[in-house]
Amino acid sequence: MFIKQNAWFYVLKIALLSLLGINSLNGIAQANLSQPKQIIVGGDFNYPPYEFINEDGELTGYNVELSQEIAAVMGLNIKIKLMPWAEIRAEFDRGNVDILQGMAATPERTDLYNFSPHTFVNHSIFARDNSPKIAHYSELENYRVIVQSNGSAFDMLNHSGLNITLIPVETHADALRLLASGRYDFAVVSNLPGLYLSKKLGLSNITAISSLERNRLYGYATKTADEALLSQFTQGLAILKNTGRQQEIYDKWFGPLNVSPWSKAAVIAGICVVVLLLISTVVIIWNKALRKKVESRTKELQAQQLQLLHADKMASLGVLVSGVAHEINNPCSILTLNFPFIKEAFEDATDILDEHQARQGDFLVAGVSYQRFKHMLPEILDDMHIASNKVKGIVEDLKSFAVKGEASHEKTEQLDLNLLTNRSIRLVTNQIKNSTNHLEVNLANSLPAFNGSGSRIEQVIVNLILNACQALEDKSQKIIITSYFHTKHNQVVLSIEDQGVGIDQQHLIKLTDPFYTTKRQSGGTGLGLSVSAGIVADHQGQLTFKSTLGKGTKVKLSLPLLQHEREL
Repeated sequence: MFIKQNAWFYVLKIALLSLLGINSLNGIAQANLSQPKQIIVGGDFNYPPYEFINEDGELTGYNVELSQEIAAVMGLNIKIKLMPWAEIRAEFDRGNVDILQGMAATPERTDLYNFSPHTFVNHSIFARDNSPKIAHYSELENYRVIVQSNGSAFDMLNHSGLNITLIPVETHADALRLLASGRYDFAVVSNLPGLYLSKKLGLSNITAISSLERNRLYGYATKTADEALLSQFTQGLAILKNTGRQQEIYDKWFGPLNVSPWSKAAVIAGICVVVLLLISTVVIIWNKALRKKVESRTKELQAQQLQLLHADKMASLGVLVSGVAHEINNPCSILTLNFPFIKEAFEDATDILDEHQARQGDFLVAGVSYQRFKHMLPEILDDMHIASNKVKGIVEDLKSFAVKGEASHEKTEQLDLNLLTNRSIRLVTNQIKNSTNHLEVNLANSLPAFNGSGSRIEQVIVNLILNACQALEDKSQKIIITSYFHTKHNQVVLSIEDQGVGIDQQHLIKLTDPFYTTKRQSGGTGLGLSVSAGIVADHQGQLTFKSTLGKGTKVKLSLPLLQHEREL
């Protein structure tokens, strides 16, 4: 019985001890759970003012303070470890460092890491005072360039395809010291650390001469699988930005680099400049009035010279036109007379050709099937007839322009603006095809007729379309032709819009001036729009221009339905 009681005692004792042990383990586990996991934050040990170890062995810099503030606001347990950049990169890639607090987001790195940028960083080319003069990093070819190993500048230059001898060093300070000592040709370092170190180390014989590339985003980086960790730092960074704390840290470290205090010599020089400015102000005011007077007189003389030049050109044009008009009109008259005859002859022969087709089947005429040819030829003849009349009309317009009142045009035709537009497009089809692959024609279903001279209005439309073609720089740009009826003003309107080079506002108001052209070197005479404006004005219509340089031009031709003879 005693043995049995003792056995129960031992069993109870063992159970009690086991229970106490479990409770102890739970307490230890809970204590461990209450303590956040330590996050290892890596950085460069000598990259001032971003991150570095100072003379007292303390970890400091913009990145260090930013990480500490983020850890405080997010309740993170971090340990910052600063080492040579190549070593900390290796530790990061092996997984011994959780996050880097300062890495440039280059295209090559964005495939390997996730980034949360907090500022920008750019690299500069540093040179000695006696170094060769260069303006761009592509001119580094065949030179020896010092650069931090495993840095973004090293990666860029190494993959640039240029024949550059790269001298890798551990830190930016090493690169600048080597350059200042007279060894090698150039050094490529981050701009702000380079300025900071050259000033701190007293390297007065080197300076930044050129930017290596555009600004790079710079900030926190994690492995692609550590998105949750990066998200915590991103959230903390956002809080610091919104509270203004990040700006305070930034101003603390970068403000002294951005603002240089004036020396006494600079202050004296500034005072001298102010005094000289005050003295010269009187002279400037005096000269300004004199300059205005000279400019005004110069403009008057230029205007008189242009008027005399214009009068001389007009006289020369009158002599020229009178000499060539007869020679041009004779062959045009022959064409004009023969086209109706050819058309009538073809119409008479159509019955015979139709019978031949019925017996023998379709056959080729000039390489085209007869079925298609018999519809094409009348249209071709009509277009050729219209074109010959147009040549004659152009000659008459030039004569009318050169000698006012010598030629007159009847404006009694009932005209359809859509019909004139389609006919004009056919006449310049080749020029359109050579200029654009995108012609949009949006003509109203029906437009009321207006009185006028069909050949002259057609001449205006052709001229406007050709101007639009000449304004295009490549075939991907559009020309949009639109017609509509403006009920309020009782006008039919044709709009021709291009996506070409556009016209400067200072040239826009002179477009219809005689002999004014921006295409003088390519053979422009400056008569096209001037003649067109005269034709439109003769029809009591209006030409308006809207243009934006680099985006295109829109021209509107407006013609009233009721024509009223002008008072002489």
